[in-house]
Amino acid sequence: MRKIFIIALLLVQCLDYAQENNSLKLWYNQPSASTWENALPIGNGFLGAMVYGNVAHEIIQLNENTVWSGGPNRNDNPAAFAALPKIQKLIFEGKHKEAEKLANEAFISKKSHGQTFQTVGNLNLTFEGQENCSNYRRELDIEKAITKTTYVVYGITYTREAFVSFADRVIVIHLTASKKGSISFTADYTSPHKIKNFKVSNSKDLEISGSTSDHEGVASLIKFKGITRIQLNKGKLEQTENSLTVKGANSAILFISIATNFNNYQDVSGNENQRALDYLNKASGKSYESLKKAHIVGYQKYFNRVKLDLGTTQEANLPTDERLKNFRNTNDPQFVALYYQYGRYLLISSSQPGGQPANLQGIWNNNLNPAWDSKYTININAEMNYWPAEKTNLSELHAPFLQMVKDLSETGKETAKRMYGARGWMAHHNTDIWRTTGAVDGAFWGLWTAGGGWTSQHLWEHYLYTGDKEFLASIYPALKGAALFYVDFLVKHPKYNWLVVNPGNSPENAPQAHNGSSLDAGTTMDTQIVSDVFNTTIRAAQILNEDFTLIDTLKQMRSQLAPMHIGKYNQLQEWLDDIDDPKDNHRHVSHLYGLFPSNQISAYKTPELFAASKNTLLQRGDVSTGWSMGWKINWWAKLQDGNHAYSLIKNQLTPLGVNKGGGGTYNNLFDAHPPFQIDGNFGCTSGITEMLVQSSDGAIHLLPALPDVWKNGSISGIRVRGGFEIVSMEWKAGKLINIAVKSALGGNLRLRLPNTMKEKSGADLVIAKGENPNPFYFVNETAEPIISKESNIKALELRPTILVDINTVKGKTYTFETK
Repeated sequence: MRKIFIIALLLVQCLDYAQENNSLKLWYNQPSASTWENALPIGNGFLGAMVYGNVAHEIIQLNENTVWSGGPNRNDNPAAFAALPKIQKLIFEGKHKEAEKLANEAFISKKSHGQTFQTVGNLNLTFEGQENCSNYRRELDIEKAITKTTYVVYGITYTREAFVSFADRVIVIHLTASKKGSISFTADYTSPHKIKNFKVSNSKDLEISGSTSDHEGVASLIKFKGITRIQLNKGKLEQTENSLTVKGANSAILFISIATNFNNYQDVSGNENQRALDYLNKASGKSYESLKKAHIVGYQKYFNRVKLDLGTTQEANLPTDERLKNFRNTNDPQFVALYYQYGRYLLISSSQPGGQPANLQGIWNNNLNPAWDSKYTININAEMNYWPAEKTNLSELHAPFLQMVKDLSETGKETAKRMYGARGWMAHHNTDIWRTTGAVDGAFWGLWTAGGGWTSQHLWEHYLYTGDKEFLASIYPALKGAALFYVDFLVKHPKYNWLVVNPGNSPENAPQAHNGSSLDAGTTMDTQIVSDVFNTTIRAAQILNEDFTLIDTLKQMRSQLAPMHIGKYNQLQEWLDDIDDPKDNHRHVSHLYGLFPSNQISAYKTPELFAASKNTLLQRGDVSTGWSMGWKINWWAKLQDGNHAYSLIKNQLTPLGVNKGGGGTYNNLFDAHPPFQIDGNFGCTSGITEMLVQSSDGAIHLLPALPDVWKNGSISGIRVRGGFEIVSMEWKAGKLINIAVKSALGGNLRLRLPNTMKEKSGADLVIAKGENPNPFYFVNETAEPIISKESNIKALELRPTILVDINTVKGKTYTFETK
């Protein structure tokens, strides 16, 4: 009996080990070779690294979040204000191309078009005699934020582990072998920077120092320092002028510290040498196990908050690249859960309080001149990076982006004044670490004035989720400033008499009727953003008991904004005039901002606009670039069509090159625009959450867009507006079985249920009546749309739901189960 018990115990432990090691891991049976997009990302919000997993010639590509080209600068065009009236007149007269030509001269920056996020370089590890190996495996454990590579050479099993510590600001690499004295390798740096220096210090530290690039007339002021220290168990450490060689060690720990002189966007007076050394000295000397334990604790305090189970099939046993190749043709629900959690992993790893926000590539980039400079493109991409932050219980990680918005609310004041003669602040479609706010790239893309308006809504969203009134007071000047810009900038349309944005555009798209020009007055997205800016400023001022005169002004101007229009093709019009092409498959569908991330278009309050949004998406089509598919998942979730949302997930989780004319996913599960843009990863994680829970339309809507393939499942730890947390939620056969909700703030809990439920005590739930009295669920009224006479738009048929109210007390958890 005792033997049977021991065997059973070992079997259970093996099963637990297998589950632990496969369900939340990316793993492969071949190395990355020279392909960066096959390498595995690790980071702690300050440092990033890509681990290739090569056997004989390992590469650890290095990033630090403040290694950017240039230095403090402004890029406003002072000629803009004088040209503004003429450009507005040309647009109102329908001379869009002439307006764009003038705008290119008077509005687009004659200085920097934005600085570039740059790599530090590579740490190279060369292992002689290990060209041929067997039993190879590499993995990224996203439950612990650790990469691991194992292989066998001449009967010896070699293991490498690497992580970027959440407890100590260093990268840690641990090399071990199954036979003592088997660890031998050479370490050196390489870097593409022009100004660089490699050396070994007197204390046998391997060092890289250098400066980032001058770029577009802006001189580099960033200096960086990297130090690698090797701690051995036995063996010898030898040095040359610029390399270290380890011979015959039992094991080795490599500590990599990187720092710059960057203090903030105005100040680069830090001491990169002392910083790098201080980080290194603090960490080195500690045992590997203590470093690893502290790192896991620091990481898991974020990651472990949310769990998602959509079921598992045999497909989950395959390597990650094979699962990706097979996904569109197989049933692999656990792959969706893995990808969902990978999005959370990437945000935790690239955005930490006190650091820079995640950029177009998060914190991972191996170039000096990456695509689009890896900047912050704020006409969608940077915002999309942070869509998962609040809802997937990573609220603190929103902080770097929120701080950037506060910075922009300062730098953007001069842009508003010099270029538009307006109060408040504004930003165009791009910014960088120096918080520039001028118009860049060309009028077709750059003359978009809503960057400040859109980013400011993240400040309000953080308040809606947390209820932090002190935070609201601290960011109110930024909300108010975004509104004041539009108070001064809006002009009356001579034909329609509505207040409109002019010049404006619908990002990166142009109607045929404008002869290829994107510029227009009163585009739908511009007006939607102005509406949100006015609404949130009014609400914030009322909560804080501030600015009564401004509230009246904003209410009056809000009533004069152009309403949304439904056109002759039953579409939501992208422009004020009915000039949409139903065959336009452009990747940006910016006018659906009102559906998501905004809540101006509602299934229950604006049925015609809701139906028109669906028609617009059908006309645009599914296949598009990676990030665009990520946005579309959120839209189809809001349209309560889980099966269509799931079809977009299948498109996104497809190897690059399969979707003709569209994006997909690289083998390391990075989103492919192409090239790599991280926003698609974050957008999809947000969309999966929206399929399961929504809280933007006056209630917490449970299972609003559950696809048929996810008949059974559970999720725990996600958050919704008003300080509520979904402690647990389970469904079977598509039916909600039980749910527990914790209330951090108290107040009315309004649930929109897919089926009847009762309190755990057995009591019936109270059917909701009227508007939700919880102030965090207040929804502003959307103006009635203007519908084309040629339209025959009809409201969509929605699945029946049950709306119930529960009065909650701060700190208590409420449990419900199916009847």
